[in-house]
Amino acid sequence: VAERKEMIDEDVDAILDELCAGPEGLDRLSVREVRGGRVNVRLVLVHLLEEYARHAGHADLLREAVDGATGD
Repeated sequence: VAERKEMIDEDVDAILDELCAGPEGLDRLSVREVRGGRVNVRLVLVHLLEEYARHAGHADLLREAVDGATGD
């Protein structure tokens, strides 16, 4: 499992390096249109972070409901 995680981390790092290598950086636009327009890498990354945080929060609420412990 640890080896697989390391491989995925390396792949993600390589993809982000390639995406941000050009002069546009995080302002590089998508190839496909989303909701009628093209979006930049920055917007995609922010959306991913928001979704990750939302799901982590849901998991925390479920855990609290099961064991009653809070993250004080």
